[in-house]
Amino acid sequence: MAKLQTLAGEWFEPDLPGRLLKIAGDIREAGGRAFLVGGWVRDALLGKSCRDYDVEVYDMAQDALVPILSKYGRTNLVGKAFGVIHLAMKGLSLDFSFPRTESKVGYGHRGFVVHTDEKLSFKEAALRRDFTINAMGMELPELTLCDPYGGIDDLKSHTLRHVGPAFAEDSLRILRGVQFASRFGCTLAPSTVELCRTLSLDDLSVERLFEEFKKWLLKPGKPSLGLKAFLDIKLDEYFPEIHPFKNSWETLGIVLDNMVALRDTLPEAQAMEFAFAALLCGSAETSLKFLERITNETHLLKIVPPLLKAYQELDTAIVDDAPALRRLAVKLGGLKLLGLLVKSTPREFYAGSTADGECFADKFWNASNELNLIENAPQPYLMGKMLMDMGVKPGKQMGEIIKKSFELQLDGEIKNAEEAIAWAKKMCNV
Repeated sequence: MAKLQTLAGEWFEPDLPGRLLKIAGDIREAGGRAFLVGGWVRDALLGKSCRDYDVEVYDMAQDALVPILSKYGRTNLVGKAFGVIHLAMKGLSLDFSFPRTESKVGYGHRGFVVHTDEKLSFKEAALRRDFTINAMGMELPELTLCDPYGGIDDLKSHTLRHVGPAFAEDSLRILRGVQFASRFGCTLAPSTVELCRTLSLDDLSVERLFEEFKKWLLKPGKPSLGLKAFLDIKLDEYFPEIHPFKNSWETLGIVLDNMVALRDTLPEAQAMEFAFAALLCGSAETSLKFLERITNETHLLKIVPPLLKAYQELDTAIVDDAPALRRLAVKLGGLKLLGLLVKSTPREFYAGSTADGECFADKFWNASNELNLIENAPQPYLMGKMLMDMGVKPGKQMGEIIKKSFELQLDGEIKNAEEAIAWAKKMCNV
């Protein structure tokens, strides 16, 4: 297997399918050259395995490549206008493309005309890429690095630098800079910051905006560096609904970084709710407006704003007030996300430690857990069927009895279904 040297100077054997190396050998024998490009190269230099194989084929016409690929699996010209051939094999799928240039001719991310040209040099073709760290290639099968724009130096110095003027033709790259800054521990080059500030996100769809925010907040990384890029580009002016936490952007960055380890303990939907709540923890009043601008995900619109309202109004005395904790759990459907958000918050923003040395975040979590409120909200012990068995007919009276019973349950005066039934019998003189 081919090995390469990472930026850390260690030898690394990347996850590279043998069939791909054979295909690359066949392409070379036919007079062509095959390069792995983009994220695979960047990740390999960082010593990370990546199974997203994008291959660019040079010095070979499309009609000559298809017969070679067909020996290995089923080919599909998925993007004739873009010069992309998809190869499906058992347990593996690969995309082969041809060097191309792109010209902006219309509005939005679809307003491009693509020109493929197998005779383009790697340097010419790489001009259309966004950042230098994504403009590198490795020629197969030896994994010889081709780096015409200094991507490896920028990767070493943790710098995100745009490749060239074509960067400005897709405004999504502004937000890509934010999520890449987080994921790869980078800061934006001053020239890239200045270019980003001249661009507008107005031509982007809700779906494209949301995908970049998700990558920033949900992929492994350091979200505070994404926030720094967000502020450097002055995206807080484009998204004025996002406010600093306690009047401090730095503190918001701390909350976001603290969020990461806790986020990874959650299922996907909850992780998303928690991550967006962390981003908007200083923006309770405007959180719904922001979310409506970037997503149609109903669970986010439903969960995050009330969660942030509860977070904003949270009183440290609640840890000693079981009825209040139960009622809060009813409002939020459980206290897990609120507890994790409190854990992400620097402890100095709460009233210090308790007398027994336990910080508020831990005490809130433990008190909630003892009452079984972490995962779910309390459910009424008294049900309509129970009352019907006592002879109570469905209607207003039944609803009032159930409601009163549930209030007593939240107060801790009714502790189980048996006590709820006994109370109801007294109420109904049964």
